[in-house]
Amino acid sequence: MKIPRPHPATQILVWVCLVIIVQTLPPTWLLVAACLLLLLAVRIHTQRLFTLMRRTRWIFFSLLLIYAFATPGEALWASDYAPTREGLREGLIQLGRIACVLAALSILLTLLKREQLISGLYTLAYPVRYIGLSRERLAVRLALTLHYAENAMRDTASDWRSAIRQALLSESHETAHIPLPLHPLGWVDFGLLLAGGVLVFGAGL
Repeated sequence: MKIPRPHPATQILVWVCLVIIVQTLPPTWLLVAACLLLLLAVRIHTQRLFTLMRRTRWIFFSLLLIYAFATPGEALWASDYAPTREGLREGLIQLGRIACVLAALSILLTLLKREQLISGLYTLAYPVRYIGLSRERLAVRLALTLHYAENAMRDTASDWRSAIRQALLSESHETAHIPLPLHPLGWVDFGLLLAGGVLVFGAGL
């Protein structure tokens, strides 16, 4: 029997559960999770993972410096301005958590096309109708944002000023037709959501 593919909303929620779980993992298990997720992300789409890592490299560097120099502990060498062992350890743990999140995000963005991603977020936005908001409008705004962001990032490396100006001015009067594939949740989705809920609950204990 062929196992049906999970609903996009389920895949997004699984990613959210993973983000929550990695925040509670001890260092050893965090290292294992990071290695597995990075290897899987490289195997699925190497370029997307490297792009995400490259765009966040300054965040990695800044966090490591902040933890290394701002965390009290044993100095690596005799100086009032030396980083601490405890700070480096905590900084590396935080970098491992971010690496897990980015690797999982790379996998999610590879598995879901843009229309599927919007469909998943549209499904998850169902409760907003009870507070007077339109999830159809949210879906359209998200689709247009992703469209312009994708076009802008394609050109920003060479001329970011022109890319931003073009993103703000172009196609403002065109009518956009956005396909939104909608599918009901299946037994695989309920199983994954149940497993994710159990893991998140267990991680919080």
